[in-house]
Amino acid sequence: MRQVAFALLFWTVSTMAGYAQADGGAAAPPVKLTRKERRELARKAELEAKKPAARNLTEHEREQSEALFVEGVKHIMLEDYTKALERLLKAYAINPQNAAVNYKIAEANLLSGNMRDAANYAEAATRLDSKNAYYYLLLAQVQATQKQYDAATRTYATLIKEVPDSGGYLFNLADLYLAQNRLPDALATLDQAEKQFGQVDEISFKKQQIFLKQNKLDLAIAEGEKLIKANPTEARYVLAQAEMYANNNRLPDAIRVAQQALKLEGDNPQAHMILAAVYKQQNKSAEAEEEIKQAFNSPALDIDDKVRILVGYIKQLPNPAVNQTALDLAATTVRVHPKEAKAYAVAGDIQTLTDNKKDARDTYLKALKLDNSKFQIWQQVVLIDAELNQTDSLLVHTDKALELFPNQAALWFYNGVAHVLNKQYLKGVKALEHGRKLVTGNSELLSQFDTQLGDAYYELKQYDRSDAAYEAALATDPDNVSALNNYSYYLSVRGVKLDKAKQMAGKVVKQHPNNDTYLDTYAWVLYKMKDYAGARTHLEKALQTSKDAAVIEHYGDVLYQLGEKDKAVAEWQRAKQAGPGASQLLDRKLKDRKLYE
Repeated sequence: MRQVAFALLFWTVSTMAGYAQADGGAAAPPVKLTRKERRELARKAELEAKKPAARNLTEHEREQSEALFVEGVKHIMLEDYTKALERLLKAYAINPQNAAVNYKIAEANLLSGNMRDAANYAEAATRLDSKNAYYYLLLAQVQATQKQYDAATRTYATLIKEVPDSGGYLFNLADLYLAQNRLPDALATLDQAEKQFGQVDEISFKKQQIFLKQNKLDLAIAEGEKLIKANPTEARYVLAQAEMYANNNRLPDAIRVAQQALKLEGDNPQAHMILAAVYKQQNKSAEAEEEIKQAFNSPALDIDDKVRILVGYIKQLPNPAVNQTALDLAATTVRVHPKEAKAYAVAGDIQTLTDNKKDARDTYLKALKLDNSKFQIWQQVVLIDAELNQTDSLLVHTDKALELFPNQAALWFYNGVAHVLNKQYLKGVKALEHGRKLVTGNSELLSQFDTQLGDAYYELKQYDRSDAAYEAALATDPDNVSALNNYSYYLSVRGVKLDKAKQMAGKVVKQHPNNDTYLDTYAWVLYKMKDYAGARTHLEKALQTSKDAAVIEHYGDVLYQLGEKDKAVAEWQRAKQAGPGASQLLDRKLKDRKLYE
């Protein structure tokens, strides 16, 4: 079996030859060493390792050194490297030729980022005990961390030479050669490993990697064939070969080998995905789509892989050429993975982008039943509620979302809007005022809050607050169309600041000359200013596209003021037939054939 490299950070006290367990001696008192003293000990570390064996320690010295060592190891485990080094360096001062002490000092320095001292003490440890693999591994790690790959490779080579049964580290050595792009050396090392361990998957895969870097495709393929021959019932080796053919534009071979994998495992999704990719390269769209659908039908294709593929479709939407395929694959994902919230989330995204908004909202809600922690999904639900003008749903969903995300300003905005639309103006104001305080760094949202507050305060007949809210909205965003339109209209209804109202409404109409709502607002401002001819012109333009009862009623009012009483009554009758939206005075106008304001 291959040994595990770099398993050194959790090396315990019990593995240290010659030292007791943590309860084997009294704890040493803290020892404060100056930076100069620590540096001096570090410089001496390499020299001490080369000296002849030190004198025998007295029993007291041995016990003191052991206690300090144990304390140092404990602090390494607690990640308090300053205290660890204080204890370990004191142990080193007593017994500098103990390999374990040098090793743990090196480890503490590595973990605290002091690579220079880590390297010195690690080298000392390997010289003091040339048969301990972990000492070499630590040294190699320090060297590799500093991108000293030549030194690290030499350390591994020495490890393999000096330590018995260390052939498993040939793989690490090969990786280091690969990191330096020393491909011949890496290949030679892998050949050495193959002689020692025989046919090993990792050796063949790494050899393939090297051969492909060397543009030796035939040799890489030959390694793949060796794997298949050694493991004739393992589809994964066949699939790896098929993928290599596909990646190197050997498309007929890729198809042949992928189909070979399907003979071993008839519903293998990876084989279908390889075939789909190849058919797509060959511009065989129908065949590619069929293979993808078969892959998606398999629970063995991981949900994350399916989501990744669906995200690729999302980037193409909306697109009539792929809309239905994306919807079908999303539906399959939900069916095959009915308890995965992410399946419903991505399906909802696809339904949204293909203009299936109501279905999308229902799908998002299913995702939230499985995992209600994703704010983005709540946001999508709320946006769709607003777009569909379903204020009851908007209120329910914003209330639920706010229980989880009370600091999200956007949720308070839509919650306030829902209350206002349901004529619960006080609740709307409360939500909007609270949410407004949460807005940071989003001037557009802040302006929208103030616009909605302007509407709500107007309905509460708190006109000073309404005007102030609109002014705040326009101070933040002078081009806020909703604020300009609503503010100017309500000023005209009240018959105040008509010049200001005309200026604002005219600005909106100039930007949106064909919008019937904005034309109606501008016309009503002109009406209030007794410019009936101008009002008529703009209302007639609005009525080319609008069937709104209020707009029709306004037109009748203008005609009445222009002396065209019969036409005015006819327009009022038409407004009555248009449905809700007309004023409460309309019935009285029709009864008396007279204008009331």
